[in-house]
Amino acid sequence: MGLSKAMIKAGLDHVSAIEPRLAAAVAQSGYPEPRIRPEGYETLLRTIVGQQVSVASAAAVWNKLEALLGDSCPPEALIATEFEELRACGLSRQKQGYARSLAELILSGALDLSNLPEDNEEAIALLTRVKGIGRWSAEIYLLFAQGRPDIWPAGDLAIQIGVGNFLELAGRPSEKEVRKYAESWSPHRGAVAIFTWHHYHVMVM
Repeated sequence: MGLSKAMIKAGLDHVSAIEPRLAAAVAQSGYPEPRIRPEGYETLLRTIVGQQVSVASAAAVWNKLEALLGDSCPPEALIATEFEELRACGLSRQKQGYARSLAELILSGALDLSNLPEDNEEAIALLTRVKGIGRWSAEIYLLFAQGRPDIWPAGDLAIQIGVGNFLELAGRPSEKEVRKYAESWSPHRGAVAIFTWHHYHVMVM
């Protein structure tokens, strides 16, 4: 379960008290709505299916996969299904490799999504053992599905642009710079991340 609206507001209010430029941006763009995804295997598999395709295309592939494999595309069913059958659903060879990697780790018990380490970096390291799940995808999972309050996806382009905007920087800061700027915002960086995406979309509209 992701961060609730109340948790996001409380986190932003806390950081705004020490960062007036964030306070001004919140006054301009308003508080964001929560971003919540279900916890577990299905969310990570959907992440893999949705990589580098449109939302509509990902939904179409997912519907075909569920029709073939059953609700939520159980890992046992995925592992047992032939390459050509999965490809007919729209799952490329590369994504099949990623999906099988996830299913195998789940089935072997090497990845227990209900018992991830409390330490964020340890949890990220475990999630990125799945082929096709990089640091960004792991951070998004921990923030949106588990509601970890101090996740900070500094490598995200919209985060970098949004932070550059509300901090009134001359250009887009690097990932390293964005991490540095946010150090004093801990342990509420998750709320700031959710706001920054919201602020970015307000900016570009």
